[in-house]
Amino acid sequence: MRSQSHTKSQVLRWLLVLIFTTVALALVAGPTLAGTPQQVQEGMVITGLLRNPQGGAIQGARIAAFTPNGNEALVDTESQEDGTWALQFDELNSQALVIVVSHHHYVNQTTNLDAVALGRLAENGSLGLGESVLERQVTPGFWAAGAIFVAVLLLIAFEKLHNTAAALVGLSAIFLVTYVLGNIRSGFYIIGFERALDYINWEVIFLVMGMMIVIAVIERTGIFQWTAFQAYRLSRGRTWMLVLILMLVTAVASALLDNFTTMLLMAPISLQIGLALGINPLALIIPEIMASNVGGISTLIGTPTNILIGAYADIGFSDFLVNQTAGVVVALILMGLYVLWHYRAEWRKHPGGISETLYARLEKNAELNDPHGLLKSGIVFVLILAGFVLGENFHIVPAVPALVGATVLLLWLKPDVHAMIQAVDWTTLVFFMALFIVVGAIQEVGMLGFAADWMAALIGENLNLGIFVMVIGVGTLSMVVANIPLAASFLPIVDFLSGSIPGASNKVLYYALSMGAAMGGNGLLISAEANLVTAGITTQADTPISFVEFMKIGIPVTLITLLVGFGWLILRF
Repeated sequence: MRSQSHTKSQVLRWLLVLIFTTVALALVAGPTLAGTPQQVQEGMVITGLLRNPQGGAIQGARIAAFTPNGNEALVDTESQEDGTWALQFDELNSQALVIVVSHHHYVNQTTNLDAVALGRLAENGSLGLGESVLERQVTPGFWAAGAIFVAVLLLIAFEKLHNTAAALVGLSAIFLVTYVLGNIRSGFYIIGFERALDYINWEVIFLVMGMMIVIAVIERTGIFQWTAFQAYRLSRGRTWMLVLILMLVTAVASALLDNFTTMLLMAPISLQIGLALGINPLALIIPEIMASNVGGISTLIGTPTNILIGAYADIGFSDFLVNQTAGVVVALILMGLYVLWHYRAEWRKHPGGISETLYARLEKNAELNDPHGLLKSGIVFVLILAGFVLGENFHIVPAVPALVGATVLLLWLKPDVHAMIQAVDWTTLVFFMALFIVVGAIQEVGMLGFAADWMAALIGENLNLGIFVMVIGVGTLSMVVANIPLAASFLPIVDFLSGSIPGASNKVLYYALSMGAAMGGNGLLISAEANLVTAGITTQADTPISFVEFMKIGIPVTLITLLVGFGWLILRF
């Protein structure tokens, strides 16, 4: 009976893991599937493409066909993720049509089709109206979304609510305005629920979730305690040298991994070291976060924003390495010096030299609990890293190798699946999802678009000014706006400026965007995903990172690194 029960338990565990993996991979692939062009059946079809003033695609606009005197639409449809739309007619008896394009945050656009145009439609079976640019309109919803966004920032900054609670308050306020006030007066409409889900970066959510499971499995082997001991040995007990070593390791790791995956690895190690030394672990962890955000700029896969920029502008791994690394190294050196000065009081808490008592305690804790499990975990982890590096050649997002690796570890090592799932910091993931929607709301109403237009008007044809605005301006915006949607919204602007500013065809403005978006992520606790992931880990360990504490070092470091980045790009190009 016991054997049968054990067999059933194993079967159930396998089944749960397979279901988890299938659902996760389906959700990761979801945004890609949603972006496929709308399929049409046989008959007559009118097609078109909608763009915003910055050249980005408009999704969710309603396109309807009316007769000249009709009040009821003959057919209607919505624009897809890539901005395309298609109206399908089984039959058409009218001699004229009026095509009306409407969207809550754009001025309505009307196109009149006469008998000649409809004749071509009947003869060819299709009629393409080409690309249309819709003009933004400022509605009450525009101001409501901006006010809600600022309110969320203030709640987090003054620590009136937990970060996750503050983000959920903002999310709820957006939906209340949309569905309550928006039904009373349409101008208050901000964003619908289904559209809001499109702004959640599910790749980030599942990547973080998969890596949290991987780290939870690896942590059981004792490798983090062993690493803490080795770092202490290497620094000879000098805390100022220890933080520089950890920053260097973090920066190099971030160039090979994405920055929040790096912090998932480094944060537990640094917590062990800081607590063992009797200093505030945040004096090690916050500098690591900043080294992670800056170090990742060197390579295509180092930051999510580089992945976006590389794919959009056809910039390869070696291009980032050659054109960004020197500036990144100088920025890291100056950052390290500032960190040593900022935390000088912490370094004095621990006298120089190795403490025999502490050394013995760290050495004892550094014993590996499960060498065989560590070997298996190491093999899987190396394969995950290989998946990150090689996946870009096969259009595989990093979340996929992370999820597959997590599943393989659960099957191979057979830990307590319930405990491993509990190890996922769901509070941080919920915060991510809510914040993505809050930021998506201000992007949906056009607030980021207006900021981009202002920058384009300011730059004109001055390349040096363009580099300055992209590095310093985008870097400043990146302090308060998550850098992934910010970079995505600026890509069409950079594309336009690269073609209109003399000397910008060498893609320097894309590198400026890369540096600005990533370095600006060091400004505030909410500025980058790596910051939020690490804050979730430290909160679980009863060592929370406060908004103000992070800001005190984050803003000076951001200004220093942004100026270095600007200077390097001027020198390089």
